[in-house]
Order: sequence, then structure tokens, then C-alpha cells
Amino acid sequence: QVQLVESGGGLVQAGGSLRLSCVFSGRSFNNYAMGWFRQAPGKEREFVAATRSWRVGYADSVKGRFAISRDSVKSTMYLQMNSLKPEDTAVYYCAAVASGGIVSTAGEYDYWGQGTQVTVSS
Repeated sequence: QVQLVESGGGLVQAGGSLRLSCVFSGRSFNNYAMGWFRQAPGKEREFVAATRSWRVGYADSVKGRFAISRDSVKSTMYLQMNSLKPEDTAVYYCAAVASGGIVSTAGEYDYWGQGTQVTVSS
């Protein structure tokens, strides 16, 4: 059974940076596509970024500001978030699915973390 644990959320001023981490356990990390999603109050969960081996993909809203990466030795995925905006405020979730390619649809993921709150003040 795959388990995902996120950390790194917090309160930051607009223009600031945060780095989220997602620790993967229970299976072989390298066999899984990983993704970050976020959900703001009253809104649907939306895709942020995804990775599978060396391949990455981003939502247009975060392209150029966020960077996704993965460390196979630590079985950990990261999301470096720079130039944060108030509209980035949300609960951020990491997700995993045994897939050979990048997955950007929430419904295709099998495993989810508990989420970490990111709040960007103006």
C-alpha cells in the first residue's frame, strides 16, 4: 500500500517562496507517476504539476514560477514555489499512480496524501 506524506506548507507573503515535500513509501517510487494538485475553498481540486522519471508538466497558471522534482534515493517529490501570489492559496496534495507517463487528471491517481495548507498574504 502506497503512503504519501506532505510537508512544507505555511504562511508566506506575496512574492515569497515555499518548498513542499511529499515522502513516498510502500512501493517502488520509480514505478510511479507523481503529481501535485491544489484545492482552494469552494473550488474544485486542480492540477498543478506532475512528473514521471525525467518528464515534467505544469498547469499554465504556475508555469515559470513552480518547479517539480523528485529524488529517487529519498523517495521524495518536491514542489518549489516561487513568486507566490494570493491566488496560490490552497491546500496542496500530492498523488501517485502506477503509470508510464505524466498524469494531469486527478481522477486517474490512486493514492493521495493528507494535504498541506499554503496561504499567501497580499
